[in-house]
Amino acid sequence: MTSENTTPVPATRRGALSHIRVLDMSRVLAGPWAGQIFADLGADVIKIERPGSGDDTRGWGPPYLKDSAGADTHEAAYFLAANRGKKSVALDISRPEGQALLRQLAAQSDVLLENYKAGDLARYGLSYEDLKAINPGLIYCSITGFGQTGPMRQVAGYDFIIQGIGGLMSITGERDDLPGGGPQKVGVAVADITTGLYSTIAVLAALAHREQTGEGQYIDMALLDVQVSTIANMNMNYLIAGKVPRRQGNAHANIVPYQVFKAADGELVLAVGNDSQFAKFCEVAGCAFAQDDRFRKNADRVRNREVLVPLLEKVLLQRTVNEWVSLLEPLGVPVGPINNLAQVFDHPQVRSRNMRIDLPHPLSGSVPQVASPIKMSVTPPRYHSAPPTLGQHTQSVLRERLDVSDEEMASLRAKGVIQ
Repeated sequence: MTSENTTPVPATRRGALSHIRVLDMSRVLAGPWAGQIFADLGADVIKIERPGSGDDTRGWGPPYLKDSAGADTHEAAYFLAANRGKKSVALDISRPEGQALLRQLAAQSDVLLENYKAGDLARYGLSYEDLKAINPGLIYCSITGFGQTGPMRQVAGYDFIIQGIGGLMSITGERDDLPGGGPQKVGVAVADITTGLYSTIAVLAALAHREQTGEGQYIDMALLDVQVSTIANMNMNYLIAGKVPRRQGNAHANIVPYQVFKAADGELVLAVGNDSQFAKFCEVAGCAFAQDDRFRKNADRVRNREVLVPLLEKVLLQRTVNEWVSLLEPLGVPVGPINNLAQVFDHPQVRSRNMRIDLPHPLSGSVPQVASPIKMSVTPPRYHSAPPTLGQHTQSVLRERLDVSDEEMASLRAKGVIQ
């Protein structure tokens, strides 16, 4: 299945960021996620990778992409999730020659993304101050676990650790007094993903500022800052009430009923957001809870959660998941099944939104991808190339961007500066 969004876009409707050049020196997930967003929106994104090994996630498998004969390649699914649309340049920045090439690329770039430890790139003469001197308009976005300041600035940041330190695991997982209780991480690296999103927003804001002033700037993004920020209403519950929130499992701290329930043949999510929806649910379910003073208003339902939820559990066991969905969905009562990923990609709404695409790949013929969720009427995301193989574009980028001759290229390759 191929998305309609992969059809050629008229030259007058190139990507919204087709005038932007991005130098992506990041690896793993947060930075690459931001870089992929820029690529989808049309930016020219060059990914700088270590010769020989490249981005760490190239080896984070299995699963690996299969070649045309069905054998594993060296392209892990993890890497393929966050590097679409980029050009890979394998360049050793620990070598003076590599540093010189990087400076030349930075001089031509609008944005630089990096996630080295705080201060690391200064050792190579590639800090913001170093590159600002040759490109005052450069927007330099550093992504680290804990930021450029503070007592933990030199500590390596990993999403799992950040979910713990940043409070997310204190509110995620089953209640401590129930079987299976205890802290849980989210099933994907959510601190990395949200940091990638916030970094993209910050860079776009800096580009807007530069458009008015000509001035570039430095952006200091920290996974911990983002994780603390995105605790959202639970932060405010604590700051306003002064009580530390506890894990609620699949329940909601401020809304009832808003959780997972068992139906006759499986489990579903019932997310009643207001009193009108609760009344509609009760009417369909044939129960009088909406007329009970203990449950009439949401505040009452929250206070009497321990009484109401067991009553609802008995009611919801009386019908199948599909029966509840078919009865409640038309009335505007939020309800839905809990799908696995096979069901997600086969879901009619997901299919109609073209959320799976397939792109040509030099090793396998084609590679499946998950489309950008951004839908734009004039400048939609473009999927012009699959995640690159290591060093796939080294020669073409250095020749076209920096006018490096074949002789120079051969010398650099012989010295191990490029791949």
